[in-house]
Amino acid sequence: MKQPMDRIMADLPEELAAEQLVNRLGIKITEWSRERVVGTMPVAGNRQPFGLLHGGASAALAETLGSLAAAAYVAPDGMLVGLELNCTHHRAARDGLVTGVCEPLHEGAQIGTYQVTITNDRDQLVCTARLTCLLRKGRSAEH
Repeated sequence: MKQPMDRIMADLPEELAAEQLVNRLGIKITEWSRERVVGTMPVAGNRQPFGLLHGGASAALAETLGSLAAAAYVAPDGMLVGLELNCTHHRAARDGLVTGVCEPLHEGAQIGTYQVTITNDRDQLVCTARLTCLLRKGRSAEH
């Protein structure tokens, strides 16, 4: 079975698919439904100069998972854009994989808010994030 991101990127021109941030960061989606989106990301290749997972990489993972959750809500012909991302970094990750779990807090007619928890290989909390998106159900991206 294809990864959800593979299905999305299959519609992109090859040169755009190759430069997507999820590919550069090594993000893999392991679960994707209306109720929950889960993904992993390696620490290796996503570190800041002190050898720790870069906070921006955690933010990118959180926004990716939240956006996929919002996409599941507005599917099949809606669109979304991120409005606000808030991240709190609780502890450093030095190696291995981090796992993000996203669940909706609110999904309304125009606004969706999603909570993401990111943990390390020992199931310790690394980061919590909240993403708020503008939602447009029934409107394709061309509008």
